[in-house]
Amino acid sequence: MRGVLPALPAGVRCERDGPLLRVVGHFRGFVIAPRDLGLSGAGLDRLIVRQRDYFAARGEAVEWKTRAHDRPGDLTDRLRAAGFVPGKPETVLIGHAADTAGEPVVPAGVTLRRVAEDADIRRIAVMESGVWGMDWRRLHGFLNGQIAAAPDDIAVLVAEADGQVVSAAWLVLSPGTVFAGLRGGTTVPAWRGRGIYRALIAARARLAVARGVEYLHVDASEDSAPTLRRLGFRAATTATPWIWTPGDS
Repeated sequence: MRGVLPALPAGVRCERDGPLLRVVGHFRGFVIAPRDLGLSGAGLDRLIVRQRDYFAARGEAVEWKTRAHDRPGDLTDRLRAAGFVPGKPETVLIGHAADTAGEPVVPAGVTLRRVAEDADIRRIAVMESGVWGMDWRRLHGFLNGQIAAAPDDIAVLVAEADGQVVSAAWLVLSPGTVFAGLRGGTTVPAWRGRGIYRALIAARARLAVARGVEYLHVDASEDSAPTLRRLGFRAATTATPWIWTPGDS
């Protein structure tokens, strides 16, 4: 799936630099690499530094996500030497969409619905900001951009209680493949442990099956991975986001 990009929002572009794809124009840059870069030593160091310096000139952070089976084996050491800092490791999980699809079961007083209007996307972003302490405008702009670029390839769902967004998640389709990605899934602390996250998985899986998707993939945090495993998802590998931020090196 690496290198299979969704439709890019207005103002976002993809550039190739040797074996890499570089996505420019989001709130931070993204570097997408194949499993085997085909480079080593000084050549690999130059490639890494070139990405760092490119975004440094833009005054932007950049993320380079690695997987445990990437080559060469010293890639992460060289990223660290160039000033990239590892984020929390994730587990890449794969599941059969049809096995997960079902009637979502939510707690009393909670409703699920699909949203696409700006006001609802803003409410999602504000909820995420409150949970994670992030700048809500980044997620607001990102989701609005994806919806505008390809509204049929992203489905954003919210769980609401008493008129408040208590959880949100989205399904991202990859046309031309048999995969779709599960993204988001944040639930406000007071509503955790009540089955909302599981209900959002079931709802998104139903949408995926309706579109002919065979597999769902998730870069799962340590919090969500156990639920996904109980639903039959299997680990393919682990992933680590490596972040360079202006001023880190």
